[in-house]
Amino acid sequence: MKKRTFIALGAIVVMAGLGYLYKESIKDAAMDKLTDDMFVGEDRDDFDPGPSLGSRFPGLRATYQGRDITLIEEFAGTNGTVLIASRSLDWCPYCKRQMIQLQQNSADYEAAGIGMVAITYDTPQLQQQFIDKFAITIPVLSDVDALSFKTLGILNETYQQGDSHYGIPHPGMIVVNPQGVVVGKLFLEAYSSRVDSAAALAFARAVLAVDPKAG
Repeated sequence: MKKRTFIALGAIVVMAGLGYLYKESIKDAAMDKLTDDMFVGEDRDDFDPGPSLGSRFPGLRATYQGRDITLIEEFAGTNGTVLIASRSLDWCPYCKRQMIQLQQNSADYEAAGIGMVAITYDTPQLQQQFIDKFAITIPVLSDVDALSFKTLGILNETYQQGDSHYGIPHPGMIVVNPQGVVVGKLFLEAYSSRVDSAAALAFARAVLAVDPKAG
C-alpha cells in the first residue's frame, strides 16, 4: 500500500514538474488555437472610432523608453506612419498574435517607407516581457493613464475607473501621412478580429499613395 502511495505521489510530482517546465509552451499553443481564425482580409463593418479622415493627427501623451512622447513623427517612415492601438500585450491573446504577425512583416512596411508604432495601456515593464520574448522591434508606447486613447477618441468606455481593463482602447490602426493628416483607419467592432498585416499594409500603401515600385 505504501509503495503504491509513493509511486502515485512520485507521478504527481513528475507531472507537476513537467507542467511547470512546459507551461509557456502550453500557453503559447493555447493562444495559437484561440487566435487561429482571428485575421480578416479587410475592414467591412461600420465601426469607426478615432479621429476623422482628413483631420490633423491630434498627438500622443504616452511614454517610450522612459521618455514622454507627444509626437508621432518620431516614428514616421518617409511615406507615413501606422499607429497600432492594442488592448494589452500582457493578457490579450489577439493583441499578442497581431503584434507577432506585424513583426514578421515589419520589413515589408519598412521597404514601403511606412513607419509602425504600437501603443497599449500596459506598464513598460509588462510590455518589455512580451518584447523580449518575441524579439519585437516595433516601438511600443505605454499609455497607462489612457490619455492618448482619450485624445484619439478610441478609449473603450465599457470599463470604468477601478476596473482591471479600464484604459484599454478599441483595437485598430490609424494611418497618418507625412503632413500629419489622418488618411486611413482600420477598426473592427469585434475585438477578437484584426485585419491581416499584409492586407493592412496594402491598405496603408493605397491611402498614402505609395509608389508601387517602393518595396
